Amino acid sequence: MEIILIILGAALITLGLIGVFIPFLPGLPFSYAGLLLLQLAQQPFTVTFLLVWIIIVAVITIGDSLMPTWGTKKFGGTPYGVLGSIIGLIIGVFFFPPIGFITGPIIGAFVGEIVAGKKYDRAFKSALGSFLGFMISTGLKVLIAGIMGYYYFTNITV
Repeated sequence: MEIILIILGAALITLGLIGVFIPFLPGLPFSYAGLLLLQLAQQPFTVTFLLVWIIIVAVITIGDSLMPTWGTKKFGGTPYGVLGSIIGLIIGVFFFPPIGFITGPIIGAFVGEIVAGKKYDRAFKSALGSFLGFMISTGLKVLIAGIMGYYYFTNITV
């Protein structure tokens, strides 16, 4: 049973890292679930460790949805730019991988701002803000998922 839990946990850690890049997958919660499975199998972590990580996952997960909005608003954007960024990300990831992951949010935010009636220079500035917020958020998720993966694989005892 221990081996099955370890294999499932490793799969969740891997799925969590993939989920960082795919908007439909909750990457960090999957990675955390992997840590929990290792805990069930071998008890390598303290309760404090697990509580700190659940708080980190919750804060980053909530912040993930707020960062593109913050970036867009910080650079003068509207809700149209935010929505365009999200739609652009989804279209980019599924129809134009891997470059769509980067270009989709920028193009989507730009189009959203144009639809909202902004001039091209203002729309581009808003799109840049959305993209910056998205990249900061994604970078944090990659870092956190990577650290959880590190803890997972360095604490397996055979």
